[in-house]
Amino acid sequence: MSSSVGPEGNMTQQFTLVRDTFSTAFVKNLIVVLVWIILSYINGSLVVTFFRHQAFYEDPRYILFIHMVINDAVQLTVTITLFVLSYIFYRINVSFCCFFILVAVITTRNTPVNLASMAIERYIAIRRPLRHHQICTVRRTYALIGVIWFVCAAPDITDLFVTLATEPLSFFHESVFCLRPNVFKDPILARKRLAFDVIYFSCVFLTLVFTYLRVMLAVRALSTEKVSAQRARNTILLHGAQLAMCMLSYVSPSVEIVLRQIFPGRVLEIRFVNYLIVYILPRFLSPIVYGVRDKQFRKYLKVYLLSNRCRVKLQTVSPQFKEDTS
Repeated sequence: MSSSVGPEGNMTQQFTLVRDTFSTAFVKNLIVVLVWIILSYINGSLVVTFFRHQAFYEDPRYILFIHMVINDAVQLTVTITLFVLSYIFYRINVSFCCFFILVAVITTRNTPVNLASMAIERYIAIRRPLRHHQICTVRRTYALIGVIWFVCAAPDITDLFVTLATEPLSFFHESVFCLRPNVFKDPILARKRLAFDVIYFSCVFLTLVFTYLRVMLAVRALSTEKVSAQRARNTILLHGAQLAMCMLSYVSPSVEIVLRQIFPGRVLEIRFVNYLIVYILPRFLSPIVYGVRDKQFRKYLKVYLLSNRCRVKLQTVSPQFKEDTS
């Protein structure tokens, strides 16, 4: 069985030579798939709750939130698919690998930019409450989501164009171990990605710091609506924690190298734990920020979950009732 990979393809080629035993590989894949099922159920419940109530999809705050939930669900599905495929097939077609890598990288980069957008929306709601509905309209929110996808996808789409121009057509019919460096080979692309990542995360970090400090000033200055301002401050703090977790994907290769030197006999365990912490754990935060903390969303989510539970009970009782009456 081959070793696992993350969506960014941060592992070096030498890591692919290390193999798990069948039982270990089975347990790792079982854990990952079970986590995916749990998160898919949670995210699916959030999405259904959102679209069942008009009040949500007319509010820019919740539109940005559900966009992040759907984006993270896609990212999680793609990364776990790559994880499982790396054990089953080891090598996959280059064209399919390009598709998986691009979707995983773009959705990974979408998350911090979406977080920055949500922080700005909260900042406007607290600092400019009378103009909030004029500035943050539904139409502008969807336009912003389109801008997020364009800005985050453009650098990686250029990687594909460069590869199409520099590699022979036969290369896309070959099979490779699906890592980003194995597909987008040009060294210039790696330096370009690093530059864009620094720019993206610096802008997002400065945006979160700015909005947090401004909301902190609002908490002290406002004699009314202090509770609302404090909630906005705590929400931005959670966005900061999400951003920190997103940034782990860029420092995790260096940390992994250090841990491998300290624990040379635990390479596969270190890699698997790193995969769980960097690529899966951050996806648990999005449901917590709004699905649990937000009173309005929590109320409708409870109604949806209770209605599902009652429906299941009726489906289990109904056959028994028919047998008794017959």
